Amino acid sequence: MQNYFKSAKLDNVCYEIRGVVLREARRLEEEGHRVLKLNIGNPAAFELDVPEEIQQDVIYNMHQAQGYVESKGLFSARKAVMHYSQQRGIPRVDIDDIYLGNGVSELIVMSMQAMLNTGDEVLIPAPDYPLWTAAVTLSSGKPVHYRCDEQQNWFPDIDDIKKKITRRTKAIVLINPNNPTGAVYSDELLHQVIELARKHNLIILADEIYDKILYDGTVHTSIASLAEDVLFFTYNGLSKNYRAAGYRSGWMIISGAKHRARDLIEGIEMLSNMRLCANVPAQLAIQTALGGYQSINDLVAPGGRLYEQRETTWRMLNDIPGVSCVKPQGALYMFPKLDPKHFPIANDEKLVLDLLLQEKILLVQGSAFNIDDKQHLRVVFLPRQDTMADAMGRLANFLEHYRQ
Repeated sequence: MQNYFKSAKLDNVCYEIRGVVLREARRLEEEGHRVLKLNIGNPAAFELDVPEEIQQDVIYNMHQAQGYVESKGLFSARKAVMHYSQQRGIPRVDIDDIYLGNGVSELIVMSMQAMLNTGDEVLIPAPDYPLWTAAVTLSSGKPVHYRCDEQQNWFPDIDDIKKKITRRTKAIVLINPNNPTGAVYSDELLHQVIELARKHNLIILADEIYDKILYDGTVHTSIASLAEDVLFFTYNGLSKNYRAAGYRSGWMIISGAKHRARDLIEGIEMLSNMRLCANVPAQLAIQTALGGYQSINDLVAPGGRLYEQRETTWRMLNDIPGVSCVKPQGALYMFPKLDPKHFPIANDEKLVLDLLLQEKILLVQGSAFNIDDKQHLRVVFLPRQDTMADAMGRLANFLEHYRQ
C-alpha cells in the first residue's frame, strides 16, 4: 500500500532545539536516568515560578474565559500592552494595533504567512532563534542569514547586512536582547538598522521577548521607539520576563508607517480571525503582569538568582581550556566557542549527543542556530547556582577527555 508523506513545504524546516538529541534524552529518561536539560529556556522547570498575584488573578477571573473573545484579544489585556508600549516610547500605538497570540511563536508564523510571497527574502541573524528561519521557510519565503560578530560582542555586522539586501528582501529580523548570545544592542546599532530599512523599504521585525532580563545596568531600547517612518512589528510576551512559558501568552505591536501597510494589516487580521482567538485564560494574566510588581528586577540584580547563575556559568566556561564565551548582557543563554585548535569538531550534533550519553547533560549544538561553524554550544543558565557549577564542572571534564 502507498505510504503517507509530509508536505514538501517542510523539507527545509528545522527546529533542532527539540530535535534528534532531545529524543535521545527522552529515551534516557524513560530508562530512569535523570537528565539536566540546559537546552531550552523553560523557567518553571527550575523553580522560577509565575508570580503569585498573576496566578491568582487568572484563577479568580477564570469564569470570564469560557467563550470566544475578540480575535485580536481581550480589550483589557491589549490596553495594558498599549500602555506598556507608551512606557517603552513607541509612538502612536492604538488598541487596534495590538494582536494577542498563543505565545510569540504563533504571531511570528502568522505575520510571516501574511507578509511573504514565494521567494521573498527575510534577513535573519546568524546565530538566530531557529523559529524565525523555520517560519520564513514554511511561509514560502527565503531566509537570508546575516552575520553577527562574536569579536564585537555579537552585534550584527551592518556591512554584511548591506551585502545581502536584494530586490526580493522584504524584512529584517532583530532579536534584542538576543537569543542565543545574550547581546543587547546599542542605540547606534539600532539607528543603523533603521537607516537600512528606510533606504530599502524594509519592515523591521523586532523580537524583544527578553527586554526586562538585563544585567550590569544594561539599558534596552525598543527599536520601534526610534522612528515613525519605518514599519515595525514588535513581539513580546509573558514567557520569560514573567516566567509564564506554559501560559502561551504573547503579543505583537504594529507601529510606525502603518499607513503604508493597510493591505498587509488586512491580511494579518484575516489570519487572526481564522484562528478565532488566542487562549483566553492566559490573556487574563497580561494586565496584572504588566501593571504589577516587576519581580524580574530582583532576579537580574546582583545577588539575584539569574545574575548569580550567569556569573558562575560564564566564569566556569571561560576557565575551561580552549573555551571562550562573550558575557551576555541580557536573556538566559550563553553561546560559548570551542577553539578548533583544541577541539577539531566535525559534527557538533554528535558532540552534544556524546555529552548527553556520558554526563546526562542536554545542550544544543551551535549549528542548530544557523551559523556556519561547528564550534559553538548554547547553554541555558536557569538552574540554581550549585547545579550550574556542577554541570559546568562535568562539561569541563567531558571536554578534556574529548580533546584527548
